[in-house]
Amino acid sequence: MSILGKIVSSIFGGSTKAEAATPAAATPGSPISTVDVTAKLDKLAEEASENLDWRRSIVDLMKLLDLDSSLSARRELAGELNYTGDTKDTATMNVWLHKQVMTKLAQNGGVVPAELRD
Repeated sequence: MSILGKIVSSIFGGSTKAEAATPAAATPGSPISTVDVTAKLDKLAEEASENLDWRRSIVDLMKLLDLDSSLSARRELAGELNYTGDTKDTATMNVWLHKQVMTKLAQNGGVVPAELRD
């Protein structure tokens, strides 16, 4: 499973499939399930043993979901999401990754505030 897939599954449950590219149109009449991503992640953060700033940090978001947050894992995620910048510029890459992951969560039915996607 892709890293993005693991992130989406951790938040939505195992049955949701992450969209790697442009989302497909919903089938008419099919129910769309939504998840309040911030509420779910805030709840996980309250239960975490360390203070994790998941709203600003891709590393903390991945740690919160008990996923590998190493540089190699983040570079792999960057590849999955078609990052075209320099992966050696980790600060820029990490900010971009966080916004892209939040956008993908919204595209997969998550309720994500605009300030976390823009």
